[in-house]
Amino acid sequence: MPPITELTRIEPVHLARLEHQGIFTTGLLLEVSETRTRRQTLADQVKATVNDVTIWRDEALMLNLAGFGPVEHQLLAQSGIAGLGDLLHLSLDDFQARVRKGAVELKADAPDDLTMEGWWDQARTLEEE
Repeated sequence: MPPITELTRIEPVHLARLEHQGIFTTGLLLEVSETRTRRQTLADQVKATVNDVTIWRDEALMLNLAGFGPVEHQLLAQSGIAGLGDLLHLSLDDFQARVRKGAVELKADAPDDLTMEGWWDQARTLEEE
């Protein structure tokens, strides 16, 4: 599980408060924010809003996709995909096109189609109701 320090949409003050609560990985963040009630409790504990926790959770879900690391996180951020919610709003073709464009902008290699399709499929599996 990636460390929560890899989350880009979290303020340093909240990051420190999460770490003080013993939440050091995105997996732990996902566990303690699994339900709306848990998200509210966590928000209260770290003096954040439920919306903040929801945004962190969205990014943490994306970071936990198989084969996904810091390089891929930067690539998707460059592609305008900050979290799982952004990915879910794209068709597979649009997702792949945006990632390829982001790779060109970063002067990097784009992941192969099978990898991107795997992320897209996993996102749909993780989609919360």
